[in-house]
Amino acid sequence: MDTKLRIEPVVINGKTLETPIMVSGPCSAETEEQVIKTGHMIADMGIPIFRAGIWKPRTRPGNFEGLGAVALPWLEKLKKETDLLIASEVANTYHIKEALNHGVDILWIGARTTANPFAVQELADYLSGKDIPVFVKNPINPDIDLWIGALERFNKAGLNKLVAIHRGFSFYGPSNYRNKPQWGIPIELKRRFPELPVITDPSHICGRRDLLQGVCQKALDLNFDGLFIESHIDPENALSDKEQQVTPAELKKMLDSLVWRKSQVNGLEILKDLEDYRTEIDRLDDKIIHTIETRMKVVEKIGEYKLQNGITILQSDRWADILKGRTELGKKLGLSEEFVTIILKAIHQESINKQTKIMNRE
Repeated sequence: MDTKLRIEPVVINGKTLETPIMVSGPCSAETEEQVIKTGHMIADMGIPIFRAGIWKPRTRPGNFEGLGAVALPWLEKLKKETDLLIASEVANTYHIKEALNHGVDILWIGARTTANPFAVQELADYLSGKDIPVFVKNPINPDIDLWIGALERFNKAGLNKLVAIHRGFSFYGPSNYRNKPQWGIPIELKRRFPELPVITDPSHICGRRDLLQGVCQKALDLNFDGLFIESHIDPENALSDKEQQVTPAELKKMLDSLVWRKSQVNGLEILKDLEDYRTEIDRLDDKIIHTIETRMKVVEKIGEYKLQNGITILQSDRWADILKGRTELGKKLGLSEEFVTIILKAIHQESINKQTKIMNRE
């Protein structure tokens, strides 16, 4: 379903939030000293937005679920002492009411909430008519339409200062990441809504501080619009997610070491070189499409043969041989097994679709 989002620049107190949008602070507000000390160090780095969890949705009861509204005055105090904007997660109307009463500037919607359209609609209805930025994390499952649906619900309630947060997706099986980044999903979101800022939360993608820099650099290289990073003055003793938080000093060192590339091409010579490469890419893409079209004609001939001779569409042994042989060839040519497998599965599925039409025609 085609849709458009009405997106306005994020303007708070007369100031426009510029890219890269940088957000940092602890996973949870634990003590007044921790909030104030961390916040001042974040502010000294020039990061404009301080984040802190007040209410923490934990997977299992008994884990630290945040201090609740008792911590909000600490954020108010930090805001008065610095130029920081304050962001916090909300999951119900009580959270929103308390956050707004204590001067929170930006609300963010967590992954578990985004996955529940009923909860999102309730929040959107409550916020209708209010002029506040809302940052929406992707749902825990890799469902771009569910993510877009949450953004649409806020947008239809009149909230146009929206930012999407890419925090990775839950998965089953071994991985270096706490949540797999699945970069293709936020890239597709950017393609559909180029006016929507999309920032990356490397902390929740990685789950480990030693992986943060690589994911941050990848996000910047992909031209995402900012970073949402957890920082704590004493990560080893944090009450939640201690493995993925870094000290403000470590954060500064990491940010200083990142390569901040330009998204716009300047210079006629550079532009000409890029256009030459792009023209060659376009030519090769056309060739790939025509080759696949030729392959599908052969697939249709096979489908006719199978129909005439009573043979099933799927030949499991043949498909296993194709998958094994082509992925081995791809590896020899420097292509990842995952990439070749995705392409082959897509082609195979289209082949099945075409032969199914032949088999079932009247």
